[in-house]
Amino acid sequence: MATQPKNPAATRVPYVLQNRERNPQAGQNLKIAAIAWLVAAIYYFFQYVLRSAPSVMMPQLSTALGMNMVGVASVVGLFYYGYSPFSLIAGAGMDLAGPRKIVPIAAAAAGLGALLFATGNTTAVSVGRLLQGAGGVFAPVGAIYIASKYFRPSQAATLIGATQMFGMAGGAAGQFIVGPLIARGLAWDTFWIGLGITILMISGLLLTLLPKDETPKDPVPQQTIGRGFYLVFRNPQSILCGLIAGLLFIPTTIFDMVWGVRYLQDAHGLDYASAVFRTAMVPLGWIIGCPLLGFISDRLRRRKPVIIGAAGLLLVCLAWILFGAPGVLPPYLLGLVAGIASGSAMLPYTVIKEANPPQFGGIATGVVNFLNFTFSALLGPVFGWLLQYLSGASGTMQLHHYQIAFAPLLLGVAIAIGLAFFLKETGSSTQVSLSQVEQEVHP
Repeated sequence: MATQPKNPAATRVPYVLQNRERNPQAGQNLKIAAIAWLVAAIYYFFQYVLRSAPSVMMPQLSTALGMNMVGVASVVGLFYYGYSPFSLIAGAGMDLAGPRKIVPIAAAAAGLGALLFATGNTTAVSVGRLLQGAGGVFAPVGAIYIASKYFRPSQAATLIGATQMFGMAGGAAGQFIVGPLIARGLAWDTFWIGLGITILMISGLLLTLLPKDETPKDPVPQQTIGRGFYLVFRNPQSILCGLIAGLLFIPTTIFDMVWGVRYLQDAHGLDYASAVFRTAMVPLGWIIGCPLLGFISDRLRRRKPVIIGAAGLLLVCLAWILFGAPGVLPPYLLGLVAGIASGSAMLPYTVIKEANPPQFGGIATGVVNFLNFTFSALLGPVFGWLLQYLSGASGTMQLHHYQIAFAPLLLGVAIAIGLAFFLKETGSSTQVSLSQVEQEVHP
């Protein structure tokens, strides 16, 4: 039988907190950790620029690659084929080696992927998009790992929400800023070259500023990678977290960030600039919703009510976007509110860490990321194929084509709401107070 820790309470708090009294430098370490988290979050910002920018240059990419829109969407979707499986590698790597040894390398790979994407060669573009996803996944996993390792559990949901806020700020920038630049004549390949160089520079910054990992000198025997994956995947709560997050993310990753601009142009006759600004409201809403919903969850000391309530709001917004009468609501309101409500997809990232042993925090984050974005990887081409099938030989997509193709998103959000009822509440109201834990750790 595996040896248990001598003090069970010690497994409920971050390592830095456990050693706060024994290590006089713990306060300084927290300051260093705050800087490290910020740098990793900035990398996450640019990762989302990589992810969302193709949506505002689909015609240019179609011409450069010699593909129709569905083909381009499939190539763009390769991002998630790198992102999803490398989520597991990223999570295990954090627990094994710490962020400093692997996040800078991952950022360099993402930067190289952007440069390959700029070549316009179909094979290089595909490989580049895979590298962007594979390297990019280390940004959120690294930032969440740092936040969970060095900061109080009572701050977990807020910090994880703030991490996603940085990412969605990049998602908004990839549409809100890049779209007008492309419209004013910036060559698409020039943009990707500049972005690749920027991310390579961030890689060097990460190598310089990320602190050396501080790990317990005597880790418990259970702390092995294989054991961690076994425990996390074996936990039904982990699977529920991944399914809920994936179903709540798809409206953003596939509908908004790939087809959003085309939907507004084809189905509602909007001009390019207006379509870009409206789709950018969704990631802008995420910027507000992620920290806001995390803060509300921490204040309520509950996770489930916030997930269920916000997902219900997302369901209403998505139904109106697809089937509602145009012109009834202010033009930017629906996208903004949908984005705010979508921030609930980050709360399962908190729940999975609270529902699994803390020494496997990196693996837990990797597992929920893997399950989450496997949906985007597998279903992205399906939606593209369905739109192509519905539009027929003409290739002209109309409102009813989009309504039929994306109506399953409503079912997906409804299923996520139903699954959330089966989550075990992990909020702080169900746990002992931090002061109690500290007394147990330092009697």
